[in-house]
Amino acid sequence: MAARATAGTVALSRLWPGRTDRLIIAPHDLRTADATRAAEIYAGRFVFAGKIVTCHGRSIFDLEPPSEDWEAALLGFGWLRHLRAADTALTRANARALVDDWISNQARKRPLERRADVRARRVVSLLSQAPLVLGDTDGKFYRKYLRGLAREIRYLRYSTLDNADGVPRLQVLIALCYAALCLANQARNIRTATRKLSDELQRQILPDGGHISRNPGALVELLSDLLPLRQTFAARNIAPPPALLNAIDRMMPMLRFFRHGDGSFALFNGMSSAPSDLVATLLAYDDTHGVPMAGMPHTGFQRLDAGAATLIVDTGPPPPPSVSQDAHAGCLSFEFSAGTSRIVVNCGMPTTGRDNWRPFARSTAAHSTLTYHDTSSCQFVELSAMKRLLRGAPITSGPRKVESYREAVTDGDVLTASHDGYLSRFGVIHRRVLTVSQDGTRLDGEDSLSPAPGRRIKGDDADFALRFHLHPSVKASRLSDARGVMLVLPNRDVWTFEALDDKVDLEDSVFLAGNDGPRRTSQIVIRQDARQASSLRWSFTRSSSSATATTARRNARREPELPL
Repeated sequence: MAARATAGTVALSRLWPGRTDRLIIAPHDLRTADATRAAEIYAGRFVFAGKIVTCHGRSIFDLEPPSEDWEAALLGFGWLRHLRAADTALTRANARALVDDWISNQARKRPLERRADVRARRVVSLLSQAPLVLGDTDGKFYRKYLRGLAREIRYLRYSTLDNADGVPRLQVLIALCYAALCLANQARNIRTATRKLSDELQRQILPDGGHISRNPGALVELLSDLLPLRQTFAARNIAPPPALLNAIDRMMPMLRFFRHGDGSFALFNGMSSAPSDLVATLLAYDDTHGVPMAGMPHTGFQRLDAGAATLIVDTGPPPPPSVSQDAHAGCLSFEFSAGTSRIVVNCGMPTTGRDNWRPFARSTAAHSTLTYHDTSSCQFVELSAMKRLLRGAPITSGPRKVESYREAVTDGDVLTASHDGYLSRFGVIHRRVLTVSQDGTRLDGEDSLSPAPGRRIKGDDADFALRFHLHPSVKASRLSDARGVMLVLPNRDVWTFEALDDKVDLEDSVFLAGNDGPRRTSQIVIRQDARQASSLRWSFTRSSSSATATTARRNARREPELPL
């Protein structure tokens, strides 16, 4: 007998009587489905990762993929959820035909198809979408489906020692846990898969809830699978392992830690735009309602909230090399928002076409922080042969000593941080002091470069640049005295950036993490020579004539609000 299913899972015994000894339950898929895309797939148009491929009557699996991201999306079979959302006889038949096409032609031998994380995604998709593919089928196709699924699971079990560290390794173990729970007579495999997953969760999910890669996007990706996995354990009347429950409980507050007032995520270490509907779904599962800590010491981030303002700062060293393929050289960079308006951001990483933008997106210059001698604070593997061997370009060197401390003062909070990413090459330490006023209407900062005790700055040139990348929704114009920039937010609030002792430039920049791809924006830049001026002071201040400030004063005086 199949176990009674909880919300979000589907018991399969009613679909195939007499065959519940094989596939007995289908887990829930939390990822967003779009029923309108089912018609595109039926018409032979496959749109993944910003690329479109049209079949024209040929098998989609025989066509040359336009990009690796597109091919990974196709072979991961996550698109089956769009067909299931339409839930018609036509889409069910289409799903069955496409899966049959793939199962029947294993001789294609696509290299990416065998990659462990892609295979893991495929196994989870075939399990969760089994009601769609098998709902109207006969016993012959059912057995064929199970043989194909069993083959994938068998390969996945043998690949656990060879897959990439970090999220891909967890995805494989999650898929194996799903497989053991969804198939019958798997008691031994359930114990093995649960133990391995527990060990890996304890290693990869840090005590403060962050992931060892320091990428906020890893939390979204993993929770999308871990939450339904918890439900699947319950559906089988098996107690979820404590490591799984503890990991989820720690990750949920961390998820909120990285969110700005508009619901978007701070752009650190490979973070792209996160689907707002998926994030809302994940947060709806939050049982803890725990308030995130102001500082995340194990992951290396600080958050300062004051009034409507939010400041999120990277105060940690780069992650271990084995999980640094997407890590950025953004030490001491920050993002700053007021209410639902993001003001200062990092460039982030695009959701598609990453290879084109990756070198720039990972550089220090793509972050709101200081760059010394036009050099990043981290260095990456550059040789193509090494990149292929290591499956990416991990960080080879970067800040080793990153210090930070915060204190409450009379009118706000002060965060002081420093890193030694430029010490070995140039003999300087970057120190940053950030002060947020108690009412959140002012952010003061000071960036300084100083030699290590008993040493001096190396080389003849000591040029550096301080950058503040602005969100595309912010309209910026340089003040006439060239010492500041006026910023107009979407809600018509006006902020002013000032650096009274230095010339301020307004230059072009790019916001890579937009939902519609890279967008043009601006950056505030101050250039200086460390031997002439080793310290720069600057501030962001909200104007008292801003729309929200004016409304607040009227409400305080209970005056009627006039149209602006």
